[in-house]
Amino acid sequence: MRQEDKHVKTGIIRRALLAAALTLPLVGFATTASAEGERFVFVSHAPDSDSWWNTIKNALKNAEKDLGVKVEYRNPSTGDIADMARIIEQATASNPTGIISTIADYGVLEGPLKAALAKGIPVLTVNSGTAEESKKIGALMHIGQPEYDAGKGAGERAKEAGVTKFVCVNHYITNTASVERCQGYADALGVKLGSQMLDSGQDPTEVYNRVKAYLTANPDTDGILTLGPNSADPVIKLLRDTSSAQKYKSFITFDLDSDISQAIKDGIMDAAIDQQPYLQGYLPVVLLTQHARYGVMPANNINTGPGFVTKANIELVEKLAGEYR
Repeated sequence: MRQEDKHVKTGIIRRALLAAALTLPLVGFATTASAEGERFVFVSHAPDSDSWWNTIKNALKNAEKDLGVKVEYRNPSTGDIADMARIIEQATASNPTGIISTIADYGVLEGPLKAALAKGIPVLTVNSGTAEESKKIGALMHIGQPEYDAGKGAGERAKEAGVTKFVCVNHYITNTASVERCQGYADALGVKLGSQMLDSGQDPTEVYNRVKAYLTANPDTDGILTLGPNSADPVIKLLRDTSSAQKYKSFITFDLDSDISQAIKDGIMDAAIDQQPYLQGYLPVVLLTQHARYGVMPANNINTGPGFVTKANIELVEKLAGEYR
């Protein structure tokens, strides 16, 4: 695809997304007079090393340009949730037009997010956390993927492949959403989750070694679920190093990166669950802008996933990887 053609195509995609967002069912809210130049703060739990968030960052930049607003992306550099809570408190003190936040740990983040709302700052939650947690906080809505359902969808695929014993490699075990993914997978298989959920940590070497030790101690494991590139990439390397990919009836991950795409094409991995992060970055800015200017907001939460990327559609997805997929 020529560069100029790519720019035309992506511009069309962005205009279509904006138009679609503005035609969602809306409910009215009291509002002050509309004003241009709104400023929003997007707070994620992701460490600086997590490249998956580049797509969301790209969406935020595009939303800034399309809507004439300012969006500040902030995150704890190491992924520490206590630091994230402090970032939310700092964002609240700066009096933005609105705050967009993940709910990586409800117990830690509930207080800071409710404090923002008490100050009159609209809050919209995305990505991590559940719709129920978002509602308990008092956020306007949640945009993301129903994690239990996504895990169950992966489990249904694994069951069709004949999986009976599995390991769910959980690199973020304190995040409720990650546990729901593992639980949904287990329920689809009709087995207890129990010790089949492995707390792998986030360091690639630790993930590699802990999964290797688990598979050695549990040789009857025939299914693998990883919850994102942080856990998927070291497992892919492990299976390549040991030439053992064919031993497993199903290997599915959440999210995408270049290693995962190549693993799908090579037949090491069956599928990746795509929660469409671009929408998780672009839509909340659109909706909070419309809320600030016109007092409107969709009446329901928005599910951006799950969708499955397989050999059948990986070529299309790869063309936009890191920017829109």
